[in-house]
Amino acid sequence: MDIVLQKYIADSGYCSRRQAEELIRVKEVKVNGKIAELGQRVTDRDIVLVGKNKIGGKVESVYIKINKPRDYVCTTRDFKEEKNVFDLLTGLDDMRLFIVGRLDKNSRGLLLLTNDGELSQQISHPKYESEKVYKVLVKTPDGDNLTENQANSLISQFNRGVDIGEGDGLVSAKRVEYLDNNRFLLTLTQGKKRQIRRMFEAVGLKVSDLIRLEISGIKLGALPDGQWEYLNEDEKKRLKNKFN
Repeated sequence: MDIVLQKYIADSGYCSRRQAEELIRVKEVKVNGKIAELGQRVTDRDIVLVGKNKIGGKVESVYIKINKPRDYVCTTRDFKEEKNVFDLLTGLDDMRLFIVGRLDKNSRGLLLLTNDGELSQQISHPKYESEKVYKVLVKTPDGDNLTENQANSLISQFNRGVDIGEGDGLVSAKRVEYLDNNRFLLTLTQGKKRQIRRMFEAVGLKVSDLIRLEISGIKLGALPDGQWEYLNEDEKKRLKNKFN
């Protein structure tokens, strides 16, 4: 059975369908030795190359959650200068995986990893407003706990939006809850670089601990620090129903 080329590439786990379309547009893809065209149809009998990489047919989709520790970076396997989340994935050395919902080096908590390029793109794309939930501990300039009025004022500011600069302008939280002892629960649907840290910096506070608890309904739960596990069938079904 034939299939549209960009879907064939995405199904192989090489990249998302959108990224495959761009690779075809810039003439990085060949089919049977000829430059491919967008929308071209192929079968498993065709030889598909992206650059010098041969693309196989559809592979079994893998969905993983991992509890990222502090001091680990979220980048490709090839980056060896620092501790990398891929170092924690024992037994999966040869699998091409996308990180869904990157965290900065000093943050910890839930990451999703998958070879399903299409789903990875959907969870990450702003138009789908994928919810991510974080617990944040902040430090005040004087080291004291926030008063109730101060916490409520901050919640109002975050709901309206704060300017985090660097060309990103106003960003807001979908939900903000003050827990206690300078701890907040934030739900975001945006994903600007270091967004939460920059939001608190904009109101004069410093983040001392940030942990992600949830991505698109998938919860970190009791997964130990630095450990990973495959999503169970209910979790996979929840993700696919949300984006399909």
